[in-house]
Amino acid sequence: MPRLVIKDLHVKVDEKEILKGIDLEVDSNERHALMGPNGNGKSTLLAAIMGNPRFEVTQGSITYDDQDVLAMSVDERSRLGIFLGMQYPSEVPGVTNSDFLRTAINARSEKPISLFKFIKEMDKAIKTLEMKPDLAHRFLNDGFSGGEKKRNEIVQMMLLKPTLAMLDEIDSGLDVDALRIVADAIDQCQKETGMGMIVVSHYARFLDYIRPTHAHILIDGKIVVSGGAELVEKIDHEGYDWIEKEYNVKAAHEEKKERPITLGSCGAKRS
Repeated sequence: MPRLVIKDLHVKVDEKEILKGIDLEVDSNERHALMGPNGNGKSTLLAAIMGNPRFEVTQGSITYDDQDVLAMSVDERSRLGIFLGMQYPSEVPGVTNSDFLRTAINARSEKPISLFKFIKEMDKAIKTLEMKPDLAHRFLNDGFSGGEKKRNEIVQMMLLKPTLAMLDEIDSGLDVDALRIVADAIDQCQKETGMGMIVVSHYARFLDYIRPTHAHILIDGKIVVSGGAELVEKIDHEGYDWIEKEYNVKAAHEEKKERPITLGSCGAKRS
């Protein structure tokens, strides 16, 4: 089965070094929670794996299924089976969800998907995410609420069936009920595909739903401690201060340092 292997990865953005030596391995069927204070490199890591040209890899390697990911274009990485659920999905007026997704599926397949099979799979995904039935005919994310955009990312994931899914704060903008719906859909997709997962999240409740097999704390561009689900619970109760003291590290942008968001302080509660 495919394995993601990252060794000594250094990445800079606009001449500033963000990642300072990341080592990480993700196997099929694993669920890796990536946590840490804001502004310390979590989204940068996912963007570098996916191939965003703004993020310059200056040192290290990324291989997937024993292939050199850094030598590939973004579309080649997608065809290899890598998927990124974005924190801020783009709006594309004039292009319907169905046209976009069918084109994306065909670009990754040796044989074009039949219209009947495509409609059947898209209808199933829309029902699973409990979205409006006209989703297929709406322009891609155009006029969508924040929660609809995030659910639509999971619809794309379910249809594309990646072997590695990276979800960048896919839970932000979702209310309490939607958190469960999205988590259930992710769980179902992994059971059907066996995909590996990297999930960036600040929501303790969402991570409870996801049930990560591994957890990593990224501070100042480095993974300073790794563990299992118990690490998520400890961060939820104690924050990140103990890590900085115990491992002698200091988070970037400390004024934004925060614990994973509990149910009592989530967006739905605040509103």
